[in-house]
Amino acid sequence: MPRRQFQDVFENVSTGSVSANIASIADGNEVNQSITCTGAALGDMVLVSCSIDTADLTLTGTVTSANTVEVIVANNTGGAVDLGSATYKAAALKPRAGLF
Repeated sequence: MPRRQFQDVFENVSTGSVSANIASIADGNEVNQSITCTGAALGDMVLVSCSIDTADLTLTGTVTSANTVEVIVANNTGGAVDLGSATYKAAALKPRAGLF
């Protein structure tokens, strides 16, 4: 019998992606990129990824409104970083009631 760990923990998974060419990010700065994830809601957990090497930048994600995930690309590397064109993906995960 296949294990369904992920499906048993989350009642909804909303996904989305966007291609973007984020301009150079100075040290200590960050850039936000919106991604439409139909079904995402405030309070959902978020996973984010990038299609290229992030060069030590930090990616985080949060649901900012219904159906919208903001990916935050933060630079704390000590110098400016220009990632170039990439695809950013997000998954908003709604936990089943009572698990967290």
